[in-house]
Amino acid sequence: MKDNDIIQADKLTKCYNNSDVPAIKDLSFHVRANEIYGLLGPNGAGKTTTINILCGLFPPSSGSISIDHKNYSQHPQELKKTIGVVPQDIALYPSLTAYENLRFFGHMYGMKGTELKKRIYDCLELFGLSKNAHKRIARYSGGMKRRVNLIAGLLHKPKVLFLDEPTVGVDVQSRNVILQHLKTIRKNEQTTIIYTSHYMEEAENFCTFVSIIDKGEIIAEGKPADLIHQNKECTDLEGLFLQLTGRDVRDN
Repeated sequence: MKDNDIIQADKLTKCYNNSDVPAIKDLSFHVRANEIYGLLGPNGAGKTTTINILCGLFPPSSGSISIDHKNYSQHPQELKKTIGVVPQDIALYPSLTAYENLRFFGHMYGMKGTELKKRIYDCLELFGLSKNAHKRIARYSGGMKRRVNLIAGLLHKPKVLFLDEPTVGVDVQSRNVILQHLKTIRKNEQTTIIYTSHYMEEAENFCTFVSIIDKGEIIAEGKPADLIHQNKECTDLEGLFLQLTGRDVRDN
């Protein structure tokens, strides 16, 4: 593992009991510190399996991972504090206010007192939600819920933040707010971001590095501009993505 790498994955393979084909096979890659790393692929390509392994939700069938020079088998509690996870589904309690939700998640990470209170209000202010801090989540719009969901994952200032479709289902304005503030957090807090999305134009503009995965294997990786430049027939990341993965609809 290089000194400037924060994640190293080596020959990851995952086989599920109900499938004859590995979800991922011999997957190796590294992520540099402070990178915005896009893991892109069609449905069923192996993105979710890879993210779940990196987040420690289940182990690989074979292979190894290291995050911040630690692994889950020896340092599970330390790594849980090192990473933040923002799932695609909204993971908030609708009957609680935004502040109450964030206080609950802060306590889960061992935060408390004035430190936690200040961090909550600072994040709500950053994402334009301070005026709605004490409004119940049930009364929030989809874009507002998405922003609170995001704050819950970064409240404890993780070194690595996992984002699974962070802008799905939100309007253009909310999407812009989310992405711009994620760039600010990356810069100010030196946060490494692992990001998945089906929005190729968004990924092209947001990510500093991307890996395209299909059928459990990485088929292309590099800086978005470099990958596009290397393929003369493509003018953007979406065109390259379709060229590499095909245009057939994927149902799973």
